[in-house]
Amino acid sequence: MHFTRHSDTADIPVIARGDGPYVWDTTGKRYLDGLAGLFAVQVGHGRQELAEAAAKQARELAYFPLWGHAHPAAIELSERLASAAPGDLNRIFLTVSGGEAVETAWKLAKQYYKLRGKPIKHKVVSRSLAYHGTSAGALSITGLPGAKQDFEPLVPSTVRVPNTNFYRAPEHGDDYAAFGRWAADQIAQAIELEGPDTVAAVFLEPLQNTGGCFPPPPGYFERVREICDEHDVLLVSDEVICAFGRLGTDFGARRYGYQPDILTTAKGLTSGYAPLGAVLISDAVAEPFRTGATTFMHGSTYGGHPVSCAVAMANLDILEREGIYDHVQANEQAFRSTLDKLRDLPIVGDVRGAGYFYGIELVKDTATKETFTDAECERILRGLVSPALFERGLYCRADDRGEPVIQLSPPLVCEQHHFDEMEQILRSTLTEAWQAL
Repeated sequence: MHFTRHSDTADIPVIARGDGPYVWDTTGKRYLDGLAGLFAVQVGHGRQELAEAAAKQARELAYFPLWGHAHPAAIELSERLASAAPGDLNRIFLTVSGGEAVETAWKLAKQYYKLRGKPIKHKVVSRSLAYHGTSAGALSITGLPGAKQDFEPLVPSTVRVPNTNFYRAPEHGDDYAAFGRWAADQIAQAIELEGPDTVAAVFLEPLQNTGGCFPPPPGYFERVREICDEHDVLLVSDEVICAFGRLGTDFGARRYGYQPDILTTAKGLTSGYAPLGAVLISDAVAEPFRTGATTFMHGSTYGGHPVSCAVAMANLDILEREGIYDHVQANEQAFRSTLDKLRDLPIVGDVRGAGYFYGIELVKDTATKETFTDAECERILRGLVSPALFERGLYCRADDRGEPVIQLSPPLVCEQHHFDEMEQILRSTLTEAWQAL
């Protein structure tokens, strides 16, 4: 089991099938998938078109590697991604997963600067609590101490800066834009303290996941772009979650109006129907690799797998044909408003996010924002909230890797009655949790 306490797996649920925004276990019980599997199933479960695309590709060419060769599915998908991506992100490196995409982006950044005659530019700046993957490099960039401590020492030369959790920034008062400027300037300060000649990249999610969905304040990414340009540092937009409609746009960078040098993605690219990730690379970053005998000594057996690429193409067809991005934009406020109803509960401190991606932070006191102790998280969040939500038919995540939050990221086909179903289950469970607390 992944990310699971192995002392407690005797009675794990077994999910057997899915249809639309719902899944069923082997006993026949139905659950609303409030997390889109794992932030991935954009178009909902049970889409026959995606299964048929996989079968058709498997019949034609089930597998061939991208090691000095190509295949039509990878070429077609890469052309489609490059044409859709913001700016000049015209070179595509296909991977198996999002974590592998992050790993690839860091290696690419380090070699890029070596090829440019700046061999000591290798460090990475990322944000507190940010999750970027579990392989050695990606985990080093990840800003979650609890996820890292059992595997240290990891890859050195990563630096952490504050995230954009405005709810936990009382010293900035009500000035959201000023807080954003301050948070961005912490990146400049980190680069300057490390030495600009040693820093290769800044890795940021458009909307940070871990900690409970931290949106960027106004002007934040504009300032970050200025900082990266000033110090010759690559801006990597980690959109493993935030691309392909999660925020109502094809790419999160487009929603928030900034231009990355590298963009990593996965999950929603195939709606989770097949494993696939991608690194989108600007022409400028790709240029040094395209001369002479230069080789990017990196790859994997299943990166850009033909079946996964075919599924991705069919998934993108559905997203376009059914107007999924417009659907998310049209329903975003309704989803937010429905979740905001929970603010009348004394245990709900904050509701934040964008698109179909929200976090609900739980507190002991809404006036002081007092958070839970470790023991209370164990008893209330893990012992009560998580099992009660699932028992009542809602699959989502109760997470305490930062402050205690409930994360909601449902399939992008959800509508008002699904939002209402989530709110009702959350209300009864959180009411019970407050009484227990």
